[in-house]
Parts: sequence; structure tokens; C-alpha cells
Amino acid sequence: MSFSHPTTVDDLLNYRLNRLLASSGALVTRICEGRYGITRREWRLICILADHGAMSPSQLADRSHLERPRVSRHVSDLVAKRLFERVIDPDDRRRAWVDITARGRALHAEFFPQSVQLNNLVLATLSASELKAFDEALTKLTGTADELVKSSPLEERADRRLGGRRRGSVGQVEGLPRLSGRG
Repeated sequence: MSFSHPTTVDDLLNYRLNRLLASSGALVTRICEGRYGITRREWRLICILADHGAMSPSQLADRSHLERPRVSRHVSDLVAKRLFERVIDPDDRRRAWVDITARGRALHAEFFPQSVQLNNLVLATLSASELKAFDEALTKLTGTADELVKSSPLEERADRRLGGRRRGSVGQVEGLPRLSGRG
């Protein structure tokens, strides 16, 4: 395996990170669904509101790195489960904020330590110096990826309504997207 010269999918950073997430997240998912009746994505939203307080649904979508329609569905489900509540903005009654309820905070207080424990079991395989280097590398890679997304180097845009295919280009396989020099 080589990050510097990938020859198969197994060498690609995103694939490796997704494998790690799938493996390490499987236990969290089982607890979420089996014990608490929530999905892993709902758990992510609960953690965000528990840590950062009430916010607009758009802010929650941005912070969770999920599409707004998906967050809207999850928020509705979490409101129905009485873990979230919608709070009308007193200055603009057309706007609503999403906040975590006392029941949601109690779930977070109970489950978060378990998540930490599972997280630590995976990380325990690294020495202190490896863990520090991994943390620094992950921070650096995330910053670079965020900047790359902001700079919009791809001319093509996905249309999620068409399964990620660009509008009007169903079946088009002419090669890789061109990177533009925009930045």
C-alpha cells in the first residue's frame, strides 16, 4: 500500500478512511440503534447541539457535513423522539432554531462516555507519539481538504437528484474531470 503512488483503491486515502469509519463506527452504530433507537447520523447531530448549542437547521447541516434535506428529516425524527425541539426566533417568527431537549442532553450524557471508550479502544493501538503524529496529520489533511473544497477546482457539479450524475450527462464517461486553475 502506498499513499504516495496509489495503484488500487486500497491505496486511496478516502477509501482507507471510510474503511476505518465503517469498522470503528460499527460498534457505535449498534449501540445507537440497539440501545437508544437513533441512527449514527442522528447521534452526530445530538453531539453537535450538545456541544455547540442551538442553531439554525442550515448551520447544523454545515457543521455536520450533511445535506440540508437529510438534516431536515433527521431533525423531524429527533423532534418526534423528543430529543430536539424547534424554537421560533422571537425576532423573525418565520425562522426557527433547533435545540436539544433535556431528554436529548440526558442521552448525550449517558452515551458520550461510551463513545469515548470505543474511540479509545481503537486508538489504543497507537503509541503516544504515533497518536500525536496522527492527530497532527489528520488536522493538516482536513485543513487542506477544506481549502480545496472552498477553492472549487472542479468545473463539474454533481446533481444529487440524479444520483450524483451531472444533469444531462447520464452515461457520459469521457475521462476524469478537468481541474481548473480557479482558486
